[in-house]
Amino acid sequence: MTTILIIEDEPELVKVLSSYLEKENFSVLKAYRGDTGFKLWERERPNLVLLDLNLPGMNGLDIARKIRQQSNTPIIMVTARVEEMDQLIGLELGADDYVTKPFSPRVVVAKVRAVLRRADSTQNKAQILQRGDLKISLEDHRVTQAENIIDLTPTEFDLLYTMANQPGRVFSRLQLLESTQGDAYQGYERTIDAHIKNLRSKIEKDPKNPHYIETVFGVGYRFAYSLGQ
Repeated sequence: MTTILIIEDEPELVKVLSSYLEKENFSVLKAYRGDTGFKLWERERPNLVLLDLNLPGMNGLDIARKIRQQSNTPIIMVTARVEEMDQLIGLELGADDYVTKPFSPRVVVAKVRAVLRRADSTQNKAQILQRGDLKISLEDHRVTQAENIIDLTPTEFDLLYTMANQPGRVFSRLQLLESTQGDAYQGYERTIDAHIKNLRSKIEKDPKNPHYIETVFGVGYRFAYSLGQ
């Protein structure tokens, strides 16, 4: 059974989210403090984490940072903060998506399914893209660069594959959001910039002068056409 870890300090919200997720046949783990939530993640290694930013014991950003140091477990941030910068910081740390309070529990369930679907969608496909010294394998959701494994989150992998599959094509931020998150995406198109920044930091020798992922100013991004073959 797919396991979701909720790290949230509002008991009523945890109760509601747990109820909706369990009705969808998810197994739910609960933690009301950041420090205990992180320990629970370490012990149980759930399939996805619903993570509040403002937590006692350890804040959500620190938890996201620690998780990303060890794993690509999908993370959806849950926050009452409405400032775009807070959401971008979380995404830069490796979160896959976010929801802003107040929200519909159905929206959260839809996002959970969408993120899990992105993480699992490549399991039964056997397709490999070779782009320059990047090898992108859909079969095992792995990217290697000159034989070195590059650890990517599910969202980062989907972004890279989407663009590398059509080198030279310019994708708007909205198109990239829709291609990686489907109908469940909600929020700022600019959040895609945080994922691209993370992706560049992992695959580019000089992220400020990218070789693979090019910025098309005023439009979006594209994978370098010269690397398409």
